[in-house]
Amino acid sequence: MRGINRNILRGTLVLSYIAVIIFILFGISSLYSYLNTGADRSGMLRTEIKKIDQYLPQLEWASLNNEGRVMDDQTLYAIQNDYLDAWYVKHVAFKTNSLTGIDDYYTETARKNIIEFVEQNNDKNISIVGTTLSHNPTLDFFSEDGKLAVITDKDVTEYKRIYQDDALVLENKEKSTYKIILLLEDGLWRIRHMIKEVSADDINKFESASKDFKSLKGINYYPQDSPWDMFGDKFDTSIIEKDFKIIKKSGLNSIRIFVPYEDFGKAHVKPEKLNKLKQVLDLAESQNLKVVVTLFDFFGDYSVLNWTLNQHHAATIVSSLKNHKALLGWDIKNEPNLDFKSRGKTNVIAWLDNMIDLVKSVDSIHPVTIGWSNTQSTSILKNKVDIVSFHYYEDLDKLDAAIKIMRTEIPNKPLVLQEFGISSYSGLWKPFGSSDDDQANYHKKVQEIIAANNLQFISWTLYDFNEIPTAVVGRLPWRKKAQEFYGFIDKNGENKPAFKYISNQ
Repeated sequence: MRGINRNILRGTLVLSYIAVIIFILFGISSLYSYLNTGADRSGMLRTEIKKIDQYLPQLEWASLNNEGRVMDDQTLYAIQNDYLDAWYVKHVAFKTNSLTGIDDYYTETARKNIIEFVEQNNDKNISIVGTTLSHNPTLDFFSEDGKLAVITDKDVTEYKRIYQDDALVLENKEKSTYKIILLLEDGLWRIRHMIKEVSADDINKFESASKDFKSLKGINYYPQDSPWDMFGDKFDTSIIEKDFKIIKKSGLNSIRIFVPYEDFGKAHVKPEKLNKLKQVLDLAESQNLKVVVTLFDFFGDYSVLNWTLNQHHAATIVSSLKNHKALLGWDIKNEPNLDFKSRGKTNVIAWLDNMIDLVKSVDSIHPVTIGWSNTQSTSILKNKVDIVSFHYYEDLDKLDAAIKIMRTEIPNKPLVLQEFGISSYSGLWKPFGSSDDDQANYHKKVQEIIAANNLQFISWTLYDFNEIPTAVVGRLPWRKKAQEFYGFIDKNGENKPAFKYISNQ
């Protein structure tokens, strides 16, 4: 009996020993499998979805005709995989403001810009939801040692939604060309440089639009019966069409119009207002007139907290009109320097600076300007705008000197005299005002100065108006009355003597 017990005990010990050995071997095997799984690049983004299900933009390589070493299919496929992975992890980084996977697909130098961009967006609570929809890469160079490749990716279709504080700020779709250098490191093709190029087509379009500014002969336009309320209840395309024919026949080639911020719906632009704006550009195109669109009329709140709302407003309008053939350019704001004292000069300039960037990010083709109320402010943001615009209602004898100063301070930008004029009102509220003949002599002299200085111009304005809104010049009757008589055409529809000098043709 005792012998049997010993055998049982011995058997139990042997089985226990075997079980322990099996358990240890199982644990080592599991650990090994886990470590191998961690090295699988399909799990780098902490997702169970494989890359093929994450990101599959259209991609078509150009025929291989590169300099350097001959490219084999296996290496080209590896470059393609890692290149698309790099785009994908960057999309994720900009969406989540994290850097997961960036180290694997970008070299230390290339990571710096991404890290700074993510940190900046994180601070401002900005996130970018984006993707690329198509790529058209060309292999330009493959080094003899097989560790460096240079590609040009043409017409990359990018779609982006930019959010700030969870509110949609901008939605944009564009095509761009990139120059990329990739290095083979640790078995991965990492991006060393990625440079976005401006396409020759975009440059040509921009230069063409800028040339139109250099031959600009225009007028600030409101219909006679709806000044400062062009897109309101009195909107009438037949009246606008008739006026545009008058403008074209007079020798002018452009108009400047105004988009009131609140009337158009602020952040949520009203479709019916946008449709009226498009109709105006359609009518201008039918008469071969170009249009300068002034944004943010009747606007004065430059609070940083509202920037996202302002951007959404501008992005909606700019994206809707940027391909219109009648569009000449964008005027960010009418006379913003008049808000320096009440709103703070620093605040206004920062808002303008940001809005220029926003408009250019949506429309890279058409020039951008600011309608300064005087010549003294024109140097502000001179390196950001494409055209320098100023208004002049002062002594004409001093205009020549003011132009020379601006040309010295801003030597490489076209100058546009964007508003000028004189009222022909002389009556009860201003007994020593100017007459119709005085107005004609004023415009004759201005056109002489314009010609002598090779200036572009947009005069104020086509019509004398029957009623001036209080919001424009206040309630003082002598100010409102004078404002009614700046036109080249009187209240009865007759040309005033100044009409002879509406253009310098």
